[in-house]
Amino acid sequence: MRYTLLFVVFSILFACSASAQELPLKKEPVFQPGEVLEYKLKYGFITAAEATIKVLNTDQKFNGKPTYRLNVDAQTSGSFDVFYKIRDRYDSYIDKDTLTPYFYQENVREGGYRREDKARFTQSTRKVVSNRGNFTGPTHQTFDLVSAYYFARSLDITKMKIGDKFALNYFLGDEISQLQIEFIGRETVKTKLGTIRCLKFSPSIQPGRIFRKDSRLYLWITDDGNRVPVKAQVEILVGAVTMEIKSAAGLKYPLAIIKK
Repeated sequence: MRYTLLFVVFSILFACSASAQELPLKKEPVFQPGEVLEYKLKYGFITAAEATIKVLNTDQKFNGKPTYRLNVDAQTSGSFDVFYKIRDRYDSYIDKDTLTPYFYQENVREGGYRREDKARFTQSTRKVVSNRGNFTGPTHQTFDLVSAYYFARSLDITKMKIGDKFALNYFLGDEISQLQIEFIGRETVKTKLGTIRCLKFSPSIQPGRIFRKDSRLYLWITDDGNRVPVKAQVEILVGAVTMEIKSAAGLKYPLAIIKK
């Protein structure tokens, strides 16, 4: 399950194409300090893992610039926790204006596997310096998985049409890759929070590792000011994995819940 939990929770998976439009940021972030989102990851009908994603204020500054601290805790649950225990933590410090990362660290505990990685981003020179080496991004916007998630939420997608795509560069492990996301359309989704109007996307994935050749990942985010992911679903080599939202607190805007 290494990296699978993180990929699905953030909808950030390996991309295969680079042709996509660039989208502008909204005038201000769609999230705020104090936002807490909780998700469960299901394998078939069984809850396999849970994740909590937080936006935190911090006094930490980089180059004199104030930052947000983005924190993710993910762990297995139930019978999965007995057979394959996961305790992962990820932190990203991002610029409050550009929402691009300065510093990223992860503490991964998956079964008997242990890893602690750190990376420093210098967007002006396109450099990423980590404990695994030095890397150069293709543009002046390279993200870690956590910051990519929040940056994508704050993009202005009001002019997107069905079939349009946008791309993000992200650093993971020892390489910089590109994620491409296609806009599919609008749907309503039943959640624990109610029935919500959603925008449907399909992030690209790379078959062969855990995904089938014909697998597609689908992601539903709220069609409101928050742009909160409420569901993701993908077929893997054996079965299917679904992410569902459990709770949402500290949101900046009301959710697009359909009232009966």
